[in-house]
Amino acid sequence: MLMEKRERLDQMIATIEKTIKHMKGEIQMSNKEKFEGFDFRHHPYEEEARKRWGDEAVDRANVKVRNMTKEEQKALSQEMESIYQKLAALRHQSPESEEAQAAIKEWHDFLNNHFNQYYTLDVFKGLGQLYVEDERFTKNIDQYGEGLAEFMRDAMRIFADKNKK
Repeated sequence: MLMEKRERLDQMIATIEKTIKHMKGEIQMSNKEKFEGFDFRHHPYEEEARKRWGDEAVDRANVKVRNMTKEEQKALSQEMESIYQKLAALRHQSPESEEAQAAIKEWHDFLNNHFNQYYTLDVFKGLGQLYVEDERFTKNIDQYGEGLAEFMRDAMRIFADKNKK
């Protein structure tokens, strides 16, 4: 067991060293190579998510992802990436625009269709607020374009408010 752990740690160290070289422009790395050796089965924010949304919601989401094939997980990741990129391209428009609202609806539908949980309009609106209040979310989302988290928050608020009526 210790030898297996050592192998994983050695792989992680090698991946980090390659990533540094990649960031310096010395080598090219694929996305798969960037995460070799890392185990994402134990999400670092899972405990926080359990406190915030409850065990049942987190367990449902975990079961859904665990039961997906690698291909399904890849397709899910690509779909999420595509929505983020679409929203990033729209972030300089009004969050009330038809295009922004269509893209944010796509995000709402994506969340509801893939994580065994229904995001009510109020929860969706609150999630948008969390994107800005929690710097971890902001940093992660804004990697697609500076200001995207705020744009998404505003678009999610507008979407929720308009669809409640």
